[in-house]
Amino acid sequence: MSFKKYLSLDVGDVRIGVARSDIMGMLASPLEVIDRKKTKAVKRVAELCKQENTKSLVVGIPKSLDGTEKRQAEKVREFIGKLQKEIEGLEIFEVDERLTTVSADRILTEMSVKGAIEKRKVVDKIAAAIILQTFLDMKK
Repeated sequence: MSFKKYLSLDVGDVRIGVARSDIMGMLASPLEVIDRKKTKAVKRVAELCKQENTKSLVVGIPKSLDGTEKRQAEKVREFIGKLQKEIEGLEIFEVDERLTTVSADRILTEMSVKGAIEKRKVVDKIAAAIILQTFLDMKK
């Protein structure tokens, strides 16, 4: 039985949430939030792929509640294109990310994480973990 490790991205204009799977590719956990104003995001994702020893990326594609794609989905795909130029042999899996940030926000509220600034620091990586867990569960 072969196992595969994944990284997951919740790509936003300001921040990118990153999550990783365990070595068996079964459980997702939040990893970090990349601040796009302070960090070269493509380069950082490439570094994380190297650190985590994977070329398999799960990326959330934002859709409207009715399933249509908006401008943000185009922006995410543009970012994916940049990643594919930077990282040789990159394998991309797209996942519908509707409501993941809402779910992540709810989880933080249940965990009693108070305040917009505190939530903002972690909500994106939790959303990335939800995207990844959704993907891993679909694969089973």
